[in-house]
Amino acid sequence: MDPTIADSQAGFPVVRPRRMRRTATLRRMVRETRISADQLILPMFAIGGAGREEPIPSMPGHARMSPDVLAVRAVRAYEAGVPAVLLFGVTDHKDEVGSQSCNPNGEVQQAVAAIKLLVPEMVVVTDVCLCEYTSHGQCGVVRDGDVDNDATLDLLARAALSHADAGADVVAPSDMMDGRVGAIRRTLDAHGHEGVAILSYAAKYASAFYGPFRDAAGSAPSFGDRRGYQMDPANGREALREVALDIREGADMVMVKPAAAYLDVIGDVRRMTTLPIAAYHVSGEFSMIKAAAERGWLDERTAALEILTAITRAGADLVITYYAEDAAGWLKETV
Repeated sequence: MDPTIADSQAGFPVVRPRRMRRTATLRRMVRETRISADQLILPMFAIGGAGREEPIPSMPGHARMSPDVLAVRAVRAYEAGVPAVLLFGVTDHKDEVGSQSCNPNGEVQQAVAAIKLLVPEMVVVTDVCLCEYTSHGQCGVVRDGDVDNDATLDLLARAALSHADAGADVVAPSDMMDGRVGAIRRTLDAHGHEGVAILSYAAKYASAFYGPFRDAAGSAPSFGDRRGYQMDPANGREALREVALDIREGADMVMVKPAAAYLDVIGDVRRMTTLPIAAYHVSGEFSMIKAAAERGWLDERTAALEILTAITRAGADLVITYYAEDAAGWLKETV
């Protein structure tokens, strides 16, 4: 017999589950899921220049920042308890193949170096994709109106290498091209970066929740969409296949994106692998809470922490969230 069922055979009034909820201290003692600031990763947007900060209207509290400003903000996050950042590049230097992604003096590369100079202990993760850098906004090389998977792999590997050369601790390919984890691993190892880890966006869905991010990064596709390479939101079993393939190619960690709308997928991935799992609480999920809180429809702190706890309860070891800095402070105060 299931021990849970056996424990409940006596029934009311002998069994009273409310006994374990009577006080705040007791509730903390028997809490099943715990989230800490050590699990949080803060996404940040790097632009060129110096002394620049451009607020993002659809993501209150966040901005596109030049490397010097971004590094200072990263220090603040680290001092608040956030151990890691995830960097995205935003550029005006776009072309058909996203060559700015590989520029050693590019936005992300400079931001990595600036952070490592001010707070070397912070873990710096870099997003590896071409959509922010291509003139058409697709995540790879476009040929005959379609994204050419194999022609894109070398560009992704070169971008990841440039991030590693700048000092990144982890590179995170988000493009969803087949074979990109293996291509990046081979390139990193061939250039002496065996210690740089790969966090693969293994199960990335073609979600409606990316709108504010595309506004922030200027990465909306100029034609078509990304359903030809990002996953169908209706598919769960396919995510397990994608994760298994990325693990086979050398991923050190795997990611599910988005997070809040895909808790079932996080749970399924947790049961299939012992690797660390990251889940991305994406811009739309963040902005929904912000918008509702601004209208007084819910309590922002309580709602945000509930969602982050649910993501952890589903099986995520790491949570990428625009709430990272706020949540780190809230967790210190939470009873």
